[in-house]
Amino acid sequence: MKNKNLYLSSIPNHVAIIMDGNGRWAQSLKRPRLYGHQAGVKAVRRIVKSSSELGIKCLTLYSFSTENWARPKAEIAGLFNLLRKYVSDDLEILNKNGVCIRILGSKRGLNSEMLKLVERVESTTKTNKSFQLNIAFNYGGRDEIIRAVAKALDAGESFDTMNEEALSPYLDTAGLPEPDLVIRTGEEKRLSNFLTWQTVYSEFVFTNVLWPDFNQLHLSEAVLEYQNRQRRFGSLVDFDVA
Repeated sequence: MKNKNLYLSSIPNHVAIIMDGNGRWAQSLKRPRLYGHQAGVKAVRRIVKSSSELGIKCLTLYSFSTENWARPKAEIAGLFNLLRKYVSDDLEILNKNGVCIRILGSKRGLNSEMLKLVERVESTTKTNKSFQLNIAFNYGGRDEIIRAVAKALDAGESFDTMNEEALSPYLDTAGLPEPDLVIRTGEEKRLSNFLTWQTVYSEFVFTNVLWPDFNQLHLSEAVLEYQNRQRRFGSLVDFDVA
């Protein structure tokens, strides 16, 4: 059910979420970190469904960063297993509901099994139009820009004439709208190398709610906060420039 306080005419088209707090949530229950990640998958299911119900058309979730390779090997293996299980359990219903899934991030470091999984997810859902779900996996914003520049140069683009319009088609998000709203759960207030290029004019909402507890009400509150802001895109300046 849509929150009656939301302005339905100004729902953000693209919402991106930094899903933070799984480990601390598990720690508060005196459980291992992987227990928190398992609960985080349940939150993913909730928020994908809730986003669609609220009228959001595109959702990007930050699931595994390039910096996460520094975590203990057992935790990384557990995260990869959770991704495999999520695909196994949910791909059929997501595809049936018209969800198009794109995996953002580098393929470096992924084994053949994970590469096949990524290909399966994207090829199965690529023609769907009802909802766009992007999963940032093995993703880093700076890494994306470096990879995009390399791909552009390989394609014959000139570095001397490179501009935003020329580089955009080589980004992981090529063809997608830039995020209107970025939400970070779990108390921290930083971007953490997430969509560095795409978020220059996004609105940010930070919440103390840990990701496993994040639900449709929290999402609606973040969207309402976004709706009550005036977006300026650099055209209006409220400070003096010397």
